[in-house]
Amino acid sequence: MKRYLTLLILPILLLATSSCTKTYQTVTPNQTVYANISSTTWTTADGGKTYSAKISVPQIDSYFNQHGAVLVYVTFGNNVYEQLSEVYNGIAYSYSHNTGQVEIDIQSSNGTSVITPPGSLGVKIVLVESI
Repeated sequence: MKRYLTLLILPILLLATSSCTKTYQTVTPNQTVYANISSTTWTTADGGKTYSAKISVPQIDSYFNQHGAVLVYVTFGNNVYEQLSEVYNGIAYSYSHNTGQVEIDIQSSNGTSVITPPGSLGVKIVLVESI
């Protein structure tokens, strides 16, 4: 009986000890960049229907531009950050990014009216790396 019990337990022990492998994962933290857009930074090329402001973000290299994610938030001076794209007080805010920069664009929510650009804005840019 002991012999059968030993023959039964031995393969189970071998399976239990040899099937486990440890894997280690590296966690890459997000990176946050803060910037301010002053009221004189906004530029227009269509008589005031749309305005743009460019923010230099050297952390966005060619690889990150293709494989990472960029999230943009703005605050209107009250330290409450709101994620773009959004409409605030009849002005539509959006953004795009390419290598080395983030561009924030604003226009009226109907797309045809002339607008006055906002004063200064605080901007938070979150860079999410993807591996």
